Amino acid sequence: MNSGLTESIPLYASIPFFLMLMTIAVGPLLFHHWWENNRNKLIVSLALGIPTAIYLIATGFLYNLEHQLIFDYIPFIILLGGLFIITGGINLSGDIEAKPSINTLFLAIGAVLASFMGTTGAAMLLIRPVINTNTQRKFKMHTILFFIATVANAGGLLTPLGDPPLFLLYLRGAPFTWFFHLVPEWLFVNGLLLIIYFFTDRYYHKKEHPAHIILDKTEVSPIRLKGGFNFIFLAGVVLSVAFLNQQYIPAIGNNAYLSFIREAAILSMAVLSLLFTSKKLRQANKFTYGPIIEVAFLFLGIFTTMVPALIWLETNAKTLGVDTVTQFYYATGVLSSFLDNAPTAISFYNLALGLDTSTATSLIAGIPENFLKAISVGSVFFGAMTYIGNGPNFMVKAIAEENKIDMPSFFGYMIKFSLIILLPIFIIAQLLFL
Repeated sequence: MNSGLTESIPLYASIPFFLMLMTIAVGPLLFHHWWENNRNKLIVSLALGIPTAIYLIATGFLYNLEHQLIFDYIPFIILLGGLFIITGGINLSGDIEAKPSINTLFLAIGAVLASFMGTTGAAMLLIRPVINTNTQRKFKMHTILFFIATVANAGGLLTPLGDPPLFLLYLRGAPFTWFFHLVPEWLFVNGLLLIIYFFTDRYYHKKEHPAHIILDKTEVSPIRLKGGFNFIFLAGVVLSVAFLNQQYIPAIGNNAYLSFIREAAILSMAVLSLLFTSKKLRQANKFTYGPIIEVAFLFLGIFTTMVPALIWLETNAKTLGVDTVTQFYYATGVLSSFLDNAPTAISFYNLALGLDTSTATSLIAGIPENFLKAISVGSVFFGAMTYIGNGPNFMVKAIAEENKIDMPSFFGYMIKFSLIILLPIFIIAQLLFL
């Protein structure tokens, strides 16, 4: 079988991949209503993916295509689907006083949960309680912006469950526990964001009309958690990803298909969640399968069309000039800001895989450890720079707007928030840790 590691492929074969990413980026902005229909997303994925698949088969790269779809796409969708179904059965409701300390605590809890239930799961669990808590307040847009930065992005750095790019790096051999090495970066960025948010929220809290503050103090209902047993199934997913792999089951090294024991366990947890969670509870969460179907359709196209780009990057890595930790961090970060951060991370992983590693002191998943750190941190943090950098960003924005919170436009988000708040923090993080 041709692994594609030594043979070249022309750069123009990657055109469908770039078209796929550009469509995802501009689709919600230029033809919003047409793009809302998941069927149209599938049409785009097939229109770009099928010709790419035919080209790869015709040119001898069938192995690469099979490996990408079977051992990357399927585990990726099963993990996201499992987390989506399980967290969709956990309902957190209530309306407590929206003091700066309470709001900051919400975001801090979300930042921790994001690494263990995924940024999407944590964001969907907490966004409605955060909005309900702040219903009586006039100034709340800043809370949603910092929520996106922490809960929907930066909080997910510590495990492969936290953010899709990390899971894909885990599938390529990065140990589950290796990501705990990123605790200093996680603590610094999330801690600084929470401190800035606290003082920002305190400033706006003082600007609130006294009548709003009185309402906020009097219209209170306690926080209630329903469906908490789903945390057992969530723990099952965490344990499956942590222990059902080649590190603990060496036989997987001889038969890659044995790795699907992990996916079978995750699916079992999702099925148990569906069986034991009442339909009324899921209805209270406004749970539908639409978002995960959207992800499945879009990433079918992404994972198929990105194969030529991955092959080209690996075979041409030495000529591209990206060969330092700083370059990997910012190159991954900038592209993760405007493209989806999952394929971006894998693209730069493959680039690192093609570099000369003979002088590297420590290799993780086949690449220098400091490169893997730069790719991981850059893809996760910079996913917060725009609404399209990471999947939960747009979902949080949409829910906020449903609740009459006036959110900034695509470029307004960057000008008012990410360029002046997030980018300086990410630059300082690079100077301190990378």
